[in-house]
Parts: sequence; structure tokens; C-alpha cells
Amino acid sequence: MFISFEGTEGVGKTTLIQKLYDHFQFAGKDVVLTREPGGTPLAEQIRSLLLSVNHDEKMSHDTELLLMYAARAQHLERVILPALAEGKIVLCDRFSDSSFAYQCAGRGLSRDKLQLLNINFVAKMPDITFWLDAPIELGMTRARERGALDRFEQEKVSFFEKVRTGFEEIHQNEPERMKRLDATQVPEQVFKEALSYLN
Repeated sequence: MFISFEGTEGVGKTTLIQKLYDHFQFAGKDVVLTREPGGTPLAEQIRSLLLSVNHDEKMSHDTELLLMYAARAQHLERVILPALAEGKIVLCDRFSDSSFAYQCAGRGLSRDKLQLLNINFVAKMPDITFWLDAPIELGMTRARERGALDRFEQEKVSFFEKVRTGFEEIHQNEPERMKRLDATQVPEQVFKEALSYLN
């Protein structure tokens, strides 16, 4: 099973992923915990480029999108697809839904560009996606409490409102795959809600 986790900044994805990872391990399942952008040494280097705030030039939106998919192609080939072929459960912090929400809904890039990349470079979509949804201000407060903000976390609230709208659109179009979780709840309740979709 391939499970992805989506949402804006500070909604508790990391906490939920760790709880589900521990749950599956306790049940004796073979489970892989990974993330995007990243997941392999090369893809993690691309992640550093994407999240760094210390570039000498402004990164274009197209460059951002293509770097995301370069990392994703490497991640799929080296980690996700081999793990699924071996019958493992893959838990992935973000996947291609984030590209739609951030680069299309957030940045305003063409959906045709994203569709072209998905058709050519995404051989497998998640079986289920948990969208952790919370008011933007709440998530940003949590993100700021974690420390220094990365390039995405420094975006304005208006940007993240567009991103949230992007996730909402996917949820409405694919309700069987993308499940909305109320991320304003305590972590244990979010975990129980996620489990209810897996049992």
C-alpha cells in the first residue's frame, strides 16, 4: 500500500506519519517511511536547493516545478516502486498532490504542464492520501514555533490560502483516494480518524 500525506505548513503531517509508522511496525508490517522532495541522497540534494532561502537569484516557478519532478522521478525509481514491488507499505510525506496545490493553485502554473509531467514521470499514485486540513494561521503559528522558516514557509498567508484551495479541489474530485482529516484536533484523534479509513 502506498499512503501519502498532504497539507499546508504546520498541520501535523510528521506526527501522524510517525504514529502510523509505529502502528504498522507494531503490527509486524514491513513499512518504509519517506518524504518529498527527497527520499534518496540525490533527491535530498534537490530538496536543499528547493527549500534554501539563500539563493543569489530568484527561482522561477517553472524551475521549482521541474526540480520537484526531478526529485520525484529519482524517488519513485529508487525507493517507492521497489518497496511496493516487495510488498512493503510506503508512507510518504507529500507527493504529486503537493505539486498541484503549491505550483498550480499556489503559483498559478498551467495544469497542462503538471499533467504532462504526471503522465510521463509518475508511474504510481498513492492508494490513499490523507489531507490534514487546518486554518492557515494555526499552521503557520506551529511552523514558526519549530524555528527558522524555509523558502516555502516564508510565503504569505494569501499563498497558502490558494494552496489549501488546491487540496480542497483534489479532495472534491477524488474523494475515494484523498481523505480530509481535521488537523485542529489533538494528534491522537487525527490518528484514530486516519486509522478508520485503513481498517
